[in-house]
Amino acid sequence: MTRHYLEDLTPGQVFHTGTLLVERADVLRFAAEFDPQPFHLDDEAGRNSLFGGLAASGWHTAAMTMRLYVTGAFQPAGGSVGAGMEELRWPRPVFPGDTLRAEIEILSARASATRPERGIVRIRCTTFNQHDAPVQIYVSVVFIATRQA
Repeated sequence: MTRHYLEDLTPGQVFHTGTLLVERADVLRFAAEFDPQPFHLDDEAGRNSLFGGLAASGWHTAAMTMRLYVTGAFQPAGGSVGAGMEELRWPRPVFPGDTLRAEIEILSARASATRPERGIVRIRCTTFNQHDAPVQIYVSVVFIATRQA
């Protein structure tokens, strides 16, 4: 698998991930441990909510997206160390049975002014369901290695 250094990245580049099937048991397990709201834990409560059905927690969607990101085509040398999140949105819910995929777009890439072994990369990661509808969008800044590291 190709590892990406700062020098390999240009604004507008898009990297794709594989897919991930959202399993009902995982939705329930994650919600029970981390976001125990009724619409994430119970079918009836989900149907009676604004979601109209049992919905995955947004934080679960974020965790599944991270799995897709880390195993996808964008493979920063030395890993992708998060420096901060500028934006995080969940435009539509994720339901058991959905199949997710993500696209990582390079918005900017520059060398660090103080750490020559690091680059600062701003990305937009959009997670889509099986209907190609976005279910999560975030913009973040990550540190990645330069070739001179």
